[in-house]
Amino acid sequence: MDSEQDESVDGRATEVDLRKLTRASSAEERPAKFRSLASKFSIFTAVLVSWMVITILCWDLRLHTFDITKAVVLCGIVVLVAGALARFTMRMLARPLALLQNGITSVRKGRFEPIQVSRTGDEIEYLGESFNRMIEALAVSQEEIRQHQELLEQRIHQRTADLEKAMHAALAASQAKSEFLANMSHELRTPMNGLLGMLDVVLDSTTHPDQRDHLETAQRCAYSLLGVLNDILDLSKIEAGKMVLERLPFNAHAVVADCVKAQSAKAMQKRLDLRFEAAPDGAYDVLADPLRLRQIVSNLLSNALKFTERGEIHVHLTSVRAADGKILLKIRVRDTGTGIPADKLAEIFEKFTQADGSISRRYGGTGLGLAITRRLVEMHGGTVEVDSEPGKGSTFTVNLACDPAPAAAESSPSKAKPAETQSPTAGAALLLVEDNVVNQKVVLAILRKKGYKIDVANDGREALARLEAPGANYHLILMDVQMPVLDGLEATRIIRRNPRWTDIPILAMTAHAMNGDRERCLEAGMDAYISKPVQPAHLVSTIEKHLLARTVEKVKPANDLSQLFLEIEAAACESDATRLRQQARSLRAAADQIPSPELREFARRIEDAATQGDFSRAQSDLDALKQEIRSLEEATA
Repeated sequence: MDSEQDESVDGRATEVDLRKLTRASSAEERPAKFRSLASKFSIFTAVLVSWMVITILCWDLRLHTFDITKAVVLCGIVVLVAGALARFTMRMLARPLALLQNGITSVRKGRFEPIQVSRTGDEIEYLGESFNRMIEALAVSQEEIRQHQELLEQRIHQRTADLEKAMHAALAASQAKSEFLANMSHELRTPMNGLLGMLDVVLDSTTHPDQRDHLETAQRCAYSLLGVLNDILDLSKIEAGKMVLERLPFNAHAVVADCVKAQSAKAMQKRLDLRFEAAPDGAYDVLADPLRLRQIVSNLLSNALKFTERGEIHVHLTSVRAADGKILLKIRVRDTGTGIPADKLAEIFEKFTQADGSISRRYGGTGLGLAITRRLVEMHGGTVEVDSEPGKGSTFTVNLACDPAPAAAESSPSKAKPAETQSPTAGAALLLVEDNVVNQKVVLAILRKKGYKIDVANDGREALARLEAPGANYHLILMDVQMPVLDGLEATRIIRRNPRWTDIPILAMTAHAMNGDRERCLEAGMDAYISKPVQPAHLVSTIEKHLLARTVEKVKPANDLSQLFLEIEAAACESDATRLRQQARSLRAAADQIPSPELREFARRIEDAATQGDFSRAQSDLDALKQEIRSLEEATA
């Protein structure tokens, strides 16, 4: 009796476990018409036994020996057999399969836990153990994958840290390179300024023909060295992305013609026919960077002169106005020189590269000219092409798309050169602020020959003391930038803050030649930028230009304000900060002569806007300025 109760309890527990396992398998894990194998087996057995019982009973009915007791007994036997089979299949088949199914489902969801295996001693137990071994292998593989991922993540973090360190090192190296180039520029240009300046001074004096020949040779060598230095600095600025093209109105025909004229002496020495032709009906007034266009043409001409021993060099310029309004310039430089092999054409535009190794030994040069030319052309959005045949010469063609120059800029009164009869500049008092003794001697030798009176200050602090001295009345200041005690930029800012000195022209004269140096000088309040080594003619012409402009401003009548307003308005429309600042200073000087505090305030505000590059603020003050000028003219009428 106790054993029957135990079996009954065990059977109920088995059924409960089976129901729990069955409920554990979600509905989406089963087919739509799912039926367990145990239920199928139980139904099949019950149907089979029932068929046997029905067959026996039917046979008894046929023989007329049917016994109701026998029928009841047989039906009871069917029920008992079916129940026994159901319990057997539940315990021996359904439960192990359900455990196996749940284990597989758990593995499929990513939980690598061993399957609970029923010890049935048959294929189901073997299958469960096989699945457990597979799960164990998967768990080991998963752990290896996890460890590999962690290792990869560590490597990625390490590589990222290394890349960041390398990037910072590269940035530091780039900064060091820029600083090195700036310092190298200053350190090389300073002695070069003294060398070239002294050579110019000596060549201007009476010398023996042999001595003159030696000095001219030394001068050519010095200028050649200066050209190499400029090429290296230009290429470095281009590669660093620090070269910015200016947008100035100029005549491309005049620039190209000037480049050809500059190379004519060298062509005559080599007995080459150097010719320049331009389409007579072309449009050449463009808005671009005249300095870089001059550099492009000069490099192509220098290259042609270097590799042409006999024959001619032909420069041809044409222009076409495109449908979008741009002016398409085509500059072609053709020579009858050595030519370039076809397999070398792609290499000649690379830096430090020439057609073959013997060229540098035979002709000299660093191989930077064409590399700089190509990159300057590309910065303009143009193209450079070459067509060459060994022994017959080469043809370089540059195509540039430029904006047309504004009509106001072409006829701007400020572009006109003042007449030399307006005011001579000889006898003007100049203040030279320079810490280098050699440079002082060079500038003094150049300018004293032109009749200028020059005082020297060794740094910015001494320059301020010179300006504060009783009776000091300087017409122009030549200011070096890099000096001890007080540098030129800060000294200029202090000078510009003093109303007594706001109209004195200040010319930066510095060996710094990196991108941004000119802009920093102008922002500090300087009027022009002269890069060392200075050329005497350029230095004198720049000084004369600003002295004459200052003289013209002083003799303007107080009521001549309308023209000045038009010049200010044109400069603001063209976003020309330098010209706008100069015209605002002229307006302020006129306001002091009238006097007019309101006009002076407008001029100061416009000058501040020009210094900050805020042309919209300058435009907003123009209407009020126009009304003030109109009121003054009516008052003086």
